Amino acid sequence: MSTTTTPGTPGTTPGAETGRLPEPTPVPERPHGVVRALTDGWIVAKRNLVKIKRVPEVLIFVLISPIMFVLLFAFVFGGAIDPEGAVGYREFLIGGIFAQTVVFGATFTGAGLAEDMQKGIIDRFRSLPMSHAAVLVGRTTSDVVYNVLSLIIMALTGLLVGWRIREGAFDALLGFALLLLFAYAISWVMAYVGLLVPSVEVINNASFIVIMPLTFVSNAFVPLSSFDGVLRQFVLWNPVSALTQASRELFGNVDPSTPVPDAWSMQHPALYTLGWVVLILAVFVPLSTRQFARASS
Repeated sequence: MSTTTTPGTPGTTPGAETGRLPEPTPVPERPHGVVRALTDGWIVAKRNLVKIKRVPEVLIFVLISPIMFVLLFAFVFGGAIDPEGAVGYREFLIGGIFAQTVVFGATFTGAGLAEDMQKGIIDRFRSLPMSHAAVLVGRTTSDVVYNVLSLIIMALTGLLVGWRIREGAFDALLGFALLLLFAYAISWVMAYVGLLVPSVEVINNASFIVIMPLTFVSNAFVPLSSFDGVLRQFVLWNPVSALTQASRELFGNVDPSTPVPDAWSMQHPALYTLGWVVLILAVFVPLSTRQFARASS
């Protein structure tokens, strides 16, 4: 007695009644080039941001540091720099604190990459079908979020100690955007250094040696009139000085009676800072990508 099997019943191979196998389901083609790097990089960035939930202590210390700097310079050193403790110095100070904090915040990129290399996580990424630049894009992007949170906390703290935004909201947003853009460029420098050094301890010490002179030998905490000779020329052309000056101008924290320096970098600080951003990215994005491919192989 024969039985007839109808299509769709259990145990029946689709297409058996026609003698042909079903067509395979097409797999969506993955993007290539820059689009793929950005897509995969965003996935890596979300992986890095998940650490905030798992290790909230990291975020707490990131946010406490700028508060300490604001209070320290406003109330401890401010009295020596400005004997009357006027609000004027506190408005002058916040732009420098902003610049210092975002530059220091960029070091998380190098430390994070050095840690991933040390723990072998980079080897796991190598086994995945992802862009080589995705790890770097994801790391630098996630660190922008840390800097955004730091700027918010610093701005609120600055408002409490007497800092005010004297220009419009649009100029203030441009000031914050310029700070974040410069920090993003510095994070690629730190990414390259993080791929060169063998441990997190080394990247912390190396970044400290480089960043400390750039931030403290600048107009971040004292006016340009405090410097003379060769040191003054270094301060005038220091990109951190230009970033600080641009932030003060965009926030409206520049004293109109202060003479404008004759250096082009201080006369056009925003443009000079953007020039440094373009130069740093043009040099260190390909260098970091090449070093990552070499280190992970």
